[in-house]
Parts: sequence; structure tokens; C-alpha cells
Amino acid sequence: MSEPNKFQAEQLRSEEMIINVGPQHPSTHGVLRLEVISDGETIVDVVPHLGYLHRCFEKHAESLPYNQTIPFVDRMDYMAAMNSEHVWVMGVERMLGIDKDIPKRVEYIRVLVAELNRIASHFVAIGTYALDIGAYTPFLWLMRDREHIQRLLEWICGARMLYNYIWIGGLYYDLPVGFEDRCRDFIKYLKPKLLELQQLVIDNKIFVQRTANVGVLPLAVAVNYGCTGPVLRGSGLRWDLRRVDNYSVYPELDFEIPVGKGEMGILGDCWDRNNVRVLECYESLKIVEQCLEQLQGKYVRTREFDPQALVPKKIRPKSMEFYIRGESAKGELGFFFKTDPAGKSDTPFRVKARACSFHNLSVLPEISRGALLADLIAVIGSLDLVMGEVDR
Repeated sequence: MSEPNKFQAEQLRSEEMIINVGPQHPSTHGVLRLEVISDGETIVDVVPHLGYLHRCFEKHAESLPYNQTIPFVDRMDYMAAMNSEHVWVMGVERMLGIDKDIPKRVEYIRVLVAELNRIASHFVAIGTYALDIGAYTPFLWLMRDREHIQRLLEWICGARMLYNYIWIGGLYYDLPVGFEDRCRDFIKYLKPKLLELQQLVIDNKIFVQRTANVGVLPLAVAVNYGCTGPVLRGSGLRWDLRRVDNYSVYPELDFEIPVGKGEMGILGDCWDRNNVRVLECYESLKIVEQCLEQLQGKYVRTREFDPQALVPKKIRPKSMEFYIRGESAKGELGFFFKTDPAGKSDTPFRVKARACSFHNLSVLPEISRGALLADLIAVIGSLDLVMGEVDR
């Protein structure tokens, strides 16, 4: 048994026992161990113990110039690296006062790649979740469809998952010639596949029985623990920073914010959280289509367009403390910056990352007590954790 533990054997009642769930790879990457106190098949308490994965992000960020930190930002939530890059870059641009000068073509490309990455992240969440509770086929189908997105993003910047594509002041490179048309072909391909996904997983009788009324997260508890993203929206609150903060070009785009409604069980259960992710894939496709219309219409590519035109050679913000947040695939990703007090350094004095997976994981004990041991895996999977941003 790994040490340290919160509970010791002598503290337990005679019918209770301590069970270690994890750490194992894959899924939690060998760095999440759950100390479970059980009374027969019933969970009395759960204590998450965190290991180390991509640790020291914040200290890396404090020892590198702002622009050189982007590859480390990628490695936090590596399932949705474009979304993470977008938030970091927006924060630095606002501190420099150049956020209003970013060309609209750059902004639409940023949103385009971020929404593609959001779909890819949700595909991993839903596919591995189905695998966790015993369904193998959805995982294979979703990995197949995610691969199309991976290839599109790899075509843009040469990397499959860790992109370093969204730069402070612009982009690494413009979209490749023909990208928009291939992206439209992918949208035509994916729409019927999403319908298949709903029929195969979300509406599946066995899936409903395993997830409805399980891991119920009341809205008040979700808010108190700082849960965000599909975990919060699954409990019924229509809170999405793309609408709340209206950053980038999201105010110009038409899309809905899906929320849980308790259709198959109690509002805020595992089924609601997964249904929200599937519905968000539809909305992200709508956003991608609108971005493509703008990129092939009003903001079409020209020979004169330079995506690096506003990229600063030296990044030296004035002395300030600043917090930026954005809607990543898993919820609110935020960065707190404290710049050099003299305003002369291109390296931040202090960086703090507000990671959505960390807050979403913290609510696990609340929604697991009283559940069956077999349902614990279903509850963990429904939170869609990436340990790279839990351990920063």
C-alpha cells in the first residue's frame, strides 16, 4: 500500500477496508491513486492522491520568456493544446496592449483550430469513457474520427498534439492552401458520424443504465468546488466563457451552450455530463463552418497577409498583475501573471495556472460517497481528467 494514507487500518470499523484504485496506465497515466474506504460494495469515502507527470509548469514559465513557454502550455492539457495556447497568448497580448490590433483572419484561424481541437478532446473523453465501462467499439470509432482532426492540425503546423502554433501577436504560419476545402469535406463526413455516436453510446440502453443516476453532482456543490466546463454545464448551469467573456471572435459566431436536463435520470449525473460533450461537438462544428465562411469570404488569404506581422521581438509588459481565462475543452483555464516589477524583463516574475481538471477532480469524493465500487470508475471517467494539468 502506497504511503501516505489519510486513513489507517486502526481507524476503520470492522466491516470497512482500504482499497487502492490505481495508479495505472493508461487513463490516469500512472499518477492518480484513489484511497477508497469501502463497506462491502459501498463507498464510504474516496481520497485522491496525486503523483507527478509534467510537473513544474509554473516554475518553467517563470524562467523562460513568455513566447518560449507556449510549448509547455501545450503539455498541460495535451488533448486540447490549441485551446490552452489561445488563452495564454490572449493574456500576454492584453498585457502588451496589442489584443485589439490582431488581424481578423488570425482570430478566425485561432478559433477554427481551437474548436477542431475541442472536438478531438471530447472524442477522447467519450471514447475512453465508453471503454472504461465496457464498450470497446465506440472507442475505436472515435479514435478513427479523431485521427482526421489530428491530420488536419498536423498539416497546419507539423505536430499531431503539441502544436506551438498560436503565437503571441499572430500565428506560426497561415493555413496551408486547400485546408479550408479539406476541412469542409471533413465536416460533411463527421455530421452523420455524430448521429451514429449518439445512437451507439448516448442512447444505448446499457450505457444509460450504467450512467444515469450515478455520480450525481448537484449544481450548488459544482459551483462551490469551482467546477467548470461540461462538468458544471452537465449540472444545468449555462456558463461558458466563450459567451460570458465574449473573447476573440466568439461574439460574432452563432452557437448554443448545451446543458444537462436530467433526461435519463437525475440532473447532473454521469449521463448528463457525457451528453453535454456530444452536443458540444455539434456546436463546435457549427463554429468551424462559420469560421471557414469568413476565411474564404471577407477574410480570404492574400499574398500580402503575414501571420507574424505583429509578433513582438521582445515581450516586456508593464509592471502589473493580470488574470486571463478562457473556455478550454474541460472548463475554465486561467493564467495569473505577475510581471517584472521594473517592467524591463521578458520573463514573468510569477505565473499561476488555474487548471480545470484540478477543480473537477476535487469534487470526486463528494459525488462518490454512497455509490457502489463498480460505479467509481464510471464517476471518474465522467469528469474527463487530464493529469498533465492537475499536477502543474
